[in-house]
Amino acid sequence: MKNFVFALMLACTAHVSMAQSWMQLHHNYEGVDWKLPIKMDDDTEIHFDPNSIQAIIGKEKDTEFTMPFGLEELDSIDFARALTDAEKGHNHYRPFVMHITTEGEENIVERDVWLRCHIAIDGRGEYSNFNGTGRIRGRGNSSWEWYDKKPYKFKLDSKSKLLGLDKAKDWNLLANYRDVTDLMNTFAFETARWMGMPYTNHTRYVEVFLNREYIGLYQLTEKIEIDKNRINIDEQGGTLLSFDQDDGPSLSPNDGDNFWSKVYNLPMCVKHPEDLTAAQIDSVKEDLAQLETAIKTHNYALADSLMDIASFIGILQLHEFLYNVEIDAPRSLYMFKDKGGKYTFGPVWDWDAGFDFDWGDMYTGHTFFTDYTELIYGRDPVKRTGAAYNINMFWRDMFANSTFVKQYKESWAAMSDSIFLCNWAETQKYADALQEAVAYGRDSKRWPLKTTSGGGWWGNQTTTTFLPQEEIPKMRSWLQNRKDYLDGIIAGYPDGDDEVIDTEITVVGTINKTQNISFASGYSQSSKININRNEVSAILGGAPTDLVPLNADGSEGNNTAAGTYGAWFDDEGSTAPWAQGHVYIESNSLYSWSYGCHPNNCWYGETHTVTMQYRLKNKAVNVVVTFYVE
Repeated sequence: MKNFVFALMLACTAHVSMAQSWMQLHHNYEGVDWKLPIKMDDDTEIHFDPNSIQAIIGKEKDTEFTMPFGLEELDSIDFARALTDAEKGHNHYRPFVMHITTEGEENIVERDVWLRCHIAIDGRGEYSNFNGTGRIRGRGNSSWEWYDKKPYKFKLDSKSKLLGLDKAKDWNLLANYRDVTDLMNTFAFETARWMGMPYTNHTRYVEVFLNREYIGLYQLTEKIEIDKNRINIDEQGGTLLSFDQDDGPSLSPNDGDNFWSKVYNLPMCVKHPEDLTAAQIDSVKEDLAQLETAIKTHNYALADSLMDIASFIGILQLHEFLYNVEIDAPRSLYMFKDKGGKYTFGPVWDWDAGFDFDWGDMYTGHTFFTDYTELIYGRDPVKRTGAAYNINMFWRDMFANSTFVKQYKESWAAMSDSIFLCNWAETQKYADALQEAVAYGRDSKRWPLKTTSGGGWWGNQTTTTFLPQEEIPKMRSWLQNRKDYLDGIIAGYPDGDDEVIDTEITVVGTINKTQNISFASGYSQSSKININRNEVSAILGGAPTDLVPLNADGSEGNNTAAGTYGAWFDDEGSTAPWAQGHVYIESNSLYSWSYGCHPNNCWYGETHTVTMQYRLKNKAVNVVVTFYVE
């Protein structure tokens, strides 16, 4: 082995003196030839370690990285130059090869700790190879916490093009672990771009080796950020916001870059500009409140002057089409505003919670594509008739406006014939390319996707294994059926009217209820709180269209319960996160509510008074519930 490596070193030295641009180190892994590209300069030094089959590359000590070039055997070594534009094949559907080596081969175990790294990408003749240095860390929320296959974010030391994508420093590697098909984000991106959604991300599939270990098939895509090659708006005067429970004040109350929106109490995070003062955050909040007020009052003309309505319609349609229920939380929804411009929705992000994902086994399960008839907005988005979720009225209030409804229906009708067919045809090209490269087999072998249920003394365990070749046809069928079903649902939306309503809520009546809570039963009480719907309608003058929790001071609270309506309430009767909650109300029905208590915060003999409010336009009925803990 030592003589073999020495001969290689002599060969490399000779080639280096000829100022070749690229060196490719070849090795064989599971019968497949893998290449590790290394970019060369005249004065680059290469030292081979015959004991570990590694190369140390660098001009100075503090820039050296240990580079692996053999997983099992080193087959050969040769050189390749950067491709000219004429030579690039640009088949972006196929999987490429990416090697990441952290300094000292340190494991990536944190989301907030950056590790120095070296990154090499084999363009496989379609694009120029890449070789460079940077930093890497973990990324994601549930995908990082729950799953073995981890997603990553990396930042290059200098802006670079990767596999034909525009120059930038910041990139994401999506693990797509929950998604057996590996195509959900890709289909969403392709569809959003086809719809004309702004600054939509691209897909490049890469099979990744981390510190010489194969870790699976990943989706390389852009980071959502303001940059001339990303969201191309004014960096000084532009704003990028996200609607997000995780990054917002609900789950990140100490971050300092987030707020509850003024009108709809949405969890917001300011992604750009960074490092804003509290006064600047308040200014962003007040500016957003103008748009919220326009939506709240169903004022189409005002809303049109403040936001790009086409992008608003687009984001709503895409979420319903793909049944992405993250809009309920909300999570992973972006909106930007250029200096002097309108609020615009996008880029789209994070779609593996759609496609009828079964949340019942969300930690370990991979079940999708069961029911194509479930609806986020329902058959009547304002009244949420037939809706599976009680999403915030910010996303639904404009359906009370006839001009908006007409535009929404016309937009969907214009796309209906092609929104599935065109974008599935494009997505199928990725599926075919991945299958031809047997990438699915390697990924599934390393990350076997199974759901196990049952077991214990009462029965046998049932294990279901999910395979891409079986799930992709299900995905195709589900999308086709979903599109056809939505054609009728959207065409049947009520037309709305052009009335601009008064946002000042007037309480026109109060209903008082008392309820005993069993401390021993904790979260799960056996009885329900039942409200007389006729009594509510009689006071309001019609059936309510919304139900919201109130804080102790009478202001609108935040829906912090797991159900579609309701909240956790603290010891003062204001809405609170679960950890600070004493009692809760939640339900999927306007008139029948579940309730319970937090066993760590609540105790025998306590009394809690909380308020839920029914609304019909600008009129409201308060339901005051007094809980006695026994």
